[in-house]
Amino acid sequence: MKIKYLVYALLTIGIIGFIGYRITENKSENADSKDPKGKSKSMSVNGIVASPQTFDNNLSLSGSIEANEQVEIRSEVSGIVEGIYFQEGSNVSKGQVLFKVNDLELRAQLRQTSTREGLASENERRAKLLLQKEAISQEEYDLARADLKSAQAQSQLIKAQIAKTSVRAPFSGRIGLRSISPGTYITPAILVAKLVNTGKLKITFSIPEKYASQVKTNTYITFKVAGSDDKYTAKVYAIEPEVAVATRTLQVRAIAENSNGKLLPGTFADVELPLDIIKDAIVVPTEAVIPVQNGKKVFISSNGQAKEVMIETATRTDASILVLSGLKPGDTVITSGVMSLKNETPVTVKIK
Repeated sequence: MKIKYLVYALLTIGIIGFIGYRITENKSENADSKDPKGKSKSMSVNGIVASPQTFDNNLSLSGSIEANEQVEIRSEVSGIVEGIYFQEGSNVSKGQVLFKVNDLELRAQLRQTSTREGLASENERRAKLLLQKEAISQEEYDLARADLKSAQAQSQLIKAQIAKTSVRAPFSGRIGLRSISPGTYITPAILVAKLVNTGKLKITFSIPEKYASQVKTNTYITFKVAGSDDKYTAKVYAIEPEVAVATRTLQVRAIAENSNGKLLPGTFADVELPLDIIKDAIVVPTEAVIPVQNGKKVFISSNGQAKEVMIETATRTDASILVLSGLKPGDTVITSGVMSLKNETPVTVKIK
């Protein structure tokens, strides 16, 4: 029993000693955080004075580059490929024959229908003469004429099928890799190659709906692509007539010259879209803005203390953010150590 009481006594002494130690440490930390006069030490931070300035409101967006025109080359008829008349990856002209499907069977059918057409034409001629002599009825002549029209239509149908055996380029451009060889049995389901026109390229991108009224056709944009520092220019030529409900964005399309062939369809573009120039704008560095659940906030210095201010922002660049409301000219915005600040934290601001 004495050992049991002794253990309890030691535990009690240990707990009391630990509590006393923490109280002493807390007093020491509080003393260190205050100056000799007993006041809390201020935190040294950097800041800027908000001042009105002219802001070139450029919107940074991501877009995709597409060919001005592109099409999948396929055959409209089935048959054996008897000739391929293009080089993979080469430029072709509009109307150029790309490949030819064997048409011997169709030509034989055409000769057959041509014979029938000739016979129907002769029968129609004779029936017309007999009708003029009232040797046959109008009904009999109409039947002969219908036979002629049917034969003519059949001939035209086969001629159209023969024309489809020669597949031509619908526009000038560069043709890709082919998937057939001479002798291949081809059907309309087989993709032969892709033809793209890269002399001009389309840049498609979407903007938030709040900027929809600021975008107009014939506006020039600039864009860059990955792996290159070159800047390219394009002109907006088409704007979607409605905002997409799912994304609340408006789709815009611009066109750019690509005569040197440096740009490739399918790549991404970093687009800079110029919007209205704003005068008397308040702009703050991006590092000063803290995202929160209900929006964004900054800290300003007021009477030597940090003060939390909710702001409404618009366009963001790599280094700054346009502030629409929440700040006024002359406010000292804190730009460093903002994640460690709280309301009424004493601060000493170094203006930069």
